Amino acid sequence: MANHLGLTRRSTLQALGTAAATAVLPGVSFAQAKWPNDPIKFVVPFGAGGVGDITARIAAEKIGDKLGQRLYIENQPAAGGITAGRSVASSAPDGNTVTLFSNGTAISVGLFKQLPFDPVKQFRPVSTISFFDFIFVTAADQPYKTLGDVLTAARAKPGQLNIGTIAVGSTQHLSAELFKSQANVDIRVVNFRTTPDLMLAVMRKDVDLIVDSYASLKTNIEDGSLRALATSSGARSQWLPNLPTAQEAGVPNFDVLSWNAIFVPAGVSDEIVNKLNGIMREVMAEDDTKKRMLQIGVEARAGTPEEALKRLTDDIARWTAVIDKAGIEKR
Repeated sequence: MANHLGLTRRSTLQALGTAAATAVLPGVSFAQAKWPNDPIKFVVPFGAGGVGDITARIAAEKIGDKLGQRLYIENQPAAGGITAGRSVASSAPDGNTVTLFSNGTAISVGLFKQLPFDPVKQFRPVSTISFFDFIFVTAADQPYKTLGDVLTAARAKPGQLNIGTIAVGSTQHLSAELFKSQANVDIRVVNFRTTPDLMLAVMRKDVDLIVDSYASLKTNIEDGSLRALATSSGARSQWLPNLPTAQEAGVPNFDVLSWNAIFVPAGVSDEIVNKLNGIMREVMAEDDTKKRMLQIGVEARAGTPEEALKRLTDDIARWTAVIDKAGIEKR
């Protein structure tokens, strides 16, 4: 009996000693910490208050609730998302830093001579968050009742009509260039610095037509000062279901749909990507998320990492071709 007690005591002491030694060994722990064990930085390449920023904040709140860990937004606005992309590409691949990619990211590849990061090779896709189209709009007192009317006038008066957009190289600007090309009309594309400048120009009739996001134009469309003529995507939008598409108005194959997605640095594990993707698919399908996104003219929609990557690579090829055809000087 005494021997048995002695053996038991020695075994217990040996086990405790082993446990204690294990606890102090570098890199060894009883239980590996589960991700996420720290707040997650969500780098957004847009300024506060815009569609991309608001979309990111809605998603961050919802994803954070599911993860049980806060996602805090860090706005890093700069042309082409260069500042944001560079900082996230150099971040540790531990899942504690994520970023927002958009079709603007794809445009940057063709717009800049050399980006300081490769959005395909240095990042991993997680999921899309949202999609939104653009609206072709004219002043309410213009004679154009449909986009078809604008096309008819443009063909009758080559080079005399113009379409306004913001910022050279923006998705809106390239959408106008694509519209001009696919509609086969001689219409001048005029760029403005900001959306308020753009809206003032169309209401003064300095431009015949403008193209911008529904979120930017919503108030003026609703108060009747601007007339919406068509949407840019291949399918009618949820927020203006009675408005025809540009395709329906007579521009075959015209389809421009902007998107936002979450990407992480290359090297982030499959486990983290899959977990985050699963949560995003849950929250983007919630009625509350859809409702809040719809209020700013955005459709909440998640997908697979593979779908997000295809969206990025397809848009890189598409917008690079538009930039080259329009002769836009690379920066």
